[in-house]
Amino acid sequence: MCAKMAFQHQAGTAMECLSIPITLRKESENGTMKCGFKIGGGIDQDYTKSPQGYTDNGIYVTEVHENSPAARAGLRPHDKILQLNGYDFTMVTHKKAVTYINKNPVLNMLVARRGVTST
Repeated sequence: MCAKMAFQHQAGTAMECLSIPITLRKESENGTMKCGFKIGGGIDQDYTKSPQGYTDNGIYVTEVHENSPAARAGLRPHDKILQLNGYDFTMVTHKKAVTYINKNPVLNMLVARRGVTST
């Protein structure tokens, strides 16, 4: 039930789901803070056109770079970001999500991961 709720969630509705806490500390590379992952999705995107086959308008990790802060923190491709530094990521546009990720040197995330359940 938890996985279904997290991965078919309609923005604005309450959701109860097991979440995985991840703390990612960015690293400086040529004066730029790098985290080592890319995202897709958002409430302003059409998830039915997602090349990854996502089933809702959530913010999803589409790529994790090898040996990056994201990889070392345990972030995986297709993780769904539910919350970042206390900010609800289930109801954000793609641009707002990118802006919020870029402005924080430490990312305390709660993510949902397919196959991880409370039982």
